[in-house]
Amino acid sequence: MHRTNLLTALDAHQAYDSIETEMVERTKRFIREHADCFERSLTVGHITGSAFIINNERTHILLTHHKKLNRWLQLGGHADGDSDILRVALREAVEESGLADVRAVMHPVFDVDVHRIPARKNDAEHFHYDIRYLCQADSRIPLTISDESHDLVWVPVTSILNYTEEQSMLRMVSKL
Repeated sequence: MHRTNLLTALDAHQAYDSIETEMVERTKRFIREHADCFERSLTVGHITGSAFIINNERTHILLTHHKKLNRWLQLGGHADGDSDILRVALREAVEESGLADVRAVMHPVFDVDVHRIPARKNDAEHFHYDIRYLCQADSRIPLTISDESHDLVWVPVTSILNYTEEQSMLRMVSKL
């Protein structure tokens, strides 16, 4: 039952292209096959929630330079048992940025991505089934870098290629 709301949201999601369509279908299969899909303890993979944050003027995107992955990414993280993935995305955005007022621009799912997480110390290689929401925040508010990041920066939408060439990130920028 706790998976029904996310499956319904994924059924309603309009994928941007054939790549995202496959990601959505793969995520729905994963959710149906694993009752514990929201738990980090599921070692083959788990659902994560992300906030793709734009500023109020819609000219900049907030990116974090992720310590473990050493890449510029949107903010987000593990569901840790919470099946309300929008709540997860907003919680992670606040924790990772220090911004108190991050809000969803649209409540439907904005993007879906499945990506491999390499093995590290005590964690085997696994997959993140990332549900992403378009969010907004005031870029004038000071940021607080969490211990999960090297840096946080508001990147002009037109300069995204200076930070990443990752296709899922570029897909989200295209959707704006």
